[in-house]
Amino acid sequence: MFTGIIEAVGSIRQIQPKENVVCIHIDPGNLDLADSLIGDSIAVNGVCLTITALVEGCFTADVSGETLGCTYGLDIPGNPVNLEKALRFSDRLDGHLVSGHVEGIGEVVAFAQTGDRCLLAIEPPPQLLRYIVPKGSITVDGVSLTVNQISDGRIEINLIPHTLANTAFGQCKPGQKVNLETDMIAKYVAHFFDQAQGRQP
Repeated sequence: MFTGIIEAVGSIRQIQPKENVVCIHIDPGNLDLADSLIGDSIAVNGVCLTITALVEGCFTADVSGETLGCTYGLDIPGNPVNLEKALRFSDRLDGHLVSGHVEGIGEVVAFAQTGDRCLLAIEPPPQLLRYIVPKGSITVDGVSLTVNQISDGRIEINLIPHTLANTAFGQCKPGQKVNLETDMIAKYVAHFFDQAQGRQP
């Protein structure tokens, strides 16, 4: 479980194909791995991965073809990635509950500075829109963000300078693909509503 509060920006250093999986080597940037162990979970651009090795200042993780097929950016050498270690029960929940299970890939349709804010507009897969509400939470590339408004099938988010400075969003541009995870509570509420109405989710 994660919060969507990014601890560091790292990068994909190396991609190593293996039997049935791809092993990725990740430079953790400023992320402190002193308390990390093999088997620990870590969110990489919003994708929950398991540390398989700690070597030469990097950590490695195995990624299945299924995960690569439903996410973006894990198999691109040099790609900057947002990193967050798993939540401890003693930690503050500053963002929102994030599982690290990406539900779809969205596309950035606008990224522009307007006054004292930066507008990030994303077109999500249509099936995810039912779980997204204005002023609700959404995870974009592992970052917990608040939806400002929804219009014409796209969501608009205001990014503050702190978020731009401490995540990989500083390199964002229109046309870029992003990993999306909608709010966990919204999904459960929709599921129970569907069950009550006798509909398949």
